[in-house]
Amino acid sequence: MTEIFFWISISIILYTYLGYPVILFFLIKLKRLGSRIFPPAPSKEQLHVLTLIIPCYNEEDYVEEKIKNCLELNYPSSKLNILFVTDGSDDNTNDIIKKYPEVELSYSPERRGKNAAVNRVIKTIKTPIIVFCDANTLLNKDSLYNIARHYQDDKVGGVAGEKRVEATDESAAGTEGAYWKYESKLKSWDSELNTVVGAAGELFSIRTELYEEVPKNVIIEDFRLSMNIAKKGLKVVYEPEAYAVETASASIEEEYKRKVRISAGGLREVAHFISLLNFFKYGLLSFQYVSHRMLRWTLAPISLIVVLITNILLAIDGNIFFTAVLIAQFAFYLLSLIGHYLRGKDVKIKGFFIPYYFAFMNLSVFMGLGRLIRDRQSVVWEKAQRKKKI
Repeated sequence: MTEIFFWISISIILYTYLGYPVILFFLIKLKRLGSRIFPPAPSKEQLHVLTLIIPCYNEEDYVEEKIKNCLELNYPSSKLNILFVTDGSDDNTNDIIKKYPEVELSYSPERRGKNAAVNRVIKTIKTPIIVFCDANTLLNKDSLYNIARHYQDDKVGGVAGEKRVEATDESAAGTEGAYWKYESKLKSWDSELNTVVGAAGELFSIRTELYEEVPKNVIIEDFRLSMNIAKKGLKVVYEPEAYAVETASASIEEEYKRKVRISAGGLREVAHFISLLNFFKYGLLSFQYVSHRMLRWTLAPISLIVVLITNILLAIDGNIFFTAVLIAQFAFYLLSLIGHYLRGKDVKIKGFFIPYYFAFMNLSVFMGLGRLIRDRQSVVWEKAQRKKKI
């Protein structure tokens, strides 16, 4: 039984992080043997009217640069409404926004969280398309056009932009950028095969009519909104040429704070979308959801512990293979510990930080579960500090 648990657990880990990407790669290659369909290039007259919503909480350090970035986007001004939604901000954020008559401001003095802020203004939106993005990110100039062109297809219910992390070093926090390159490639293949399974809140868009009020206890609202659309049988497209750029977390401690919050939210979404385990009803979507999302938030982190414990038990008998695997595991976690010790230091060796980032990312799942059990995960903004641009 010990050996059975070992092999099951190691199979789950390998499938989650390596097997699924490989399978996805070959499925895409097979699909490309047929004719590839590219989104049409609409004229300015055909472009939908958009509302760009930017939720804010105490963003005085970023909001002016964000406003200027929005005003420089290549999209007809007559078809673009820019709305900043501030929720309980008590710094200079509102005063800065008011200096620009080209943008709108919706302010509530009570801090109730991002979901409540967006739910509050969504009833006032008259445009057919909504685009969400964060205040501390900058968009490429053609991002809105590249998003809008997909809505020429009635089967498209949402469009997910790409999150790009501008790493300023090779430290543990800087390794966040490498992770997002891996994640972006998976999203691109998911989209080409069928649909994105979870958009990044830094930049994503939906048809206004598909917006469902997000309950106050939802932590990762971008995932909830995009999965609700996919569950309806509509497509959520991934558009890498619409991207939001932000700097890496200021430290691994700040990134840890963000990861724990996302993990807690992910576990809550696993419970909410339990119906997606019905492969007979949802087919390909179920396969993508389980492989790309659910396993990462549930069985994969648990499997790491099971593999280590069972490997120790199996190596006690002196089996050469299991002894070698155990040594490899110890070496990996030793590199993680060294990465932990060197975090925040000016060290250029990625070999320490990739194992550390992987280990701490999975540890975050257990910490997120602990927060949920103790009911200590707040839904209001818990911003991770970002590195300053050089």
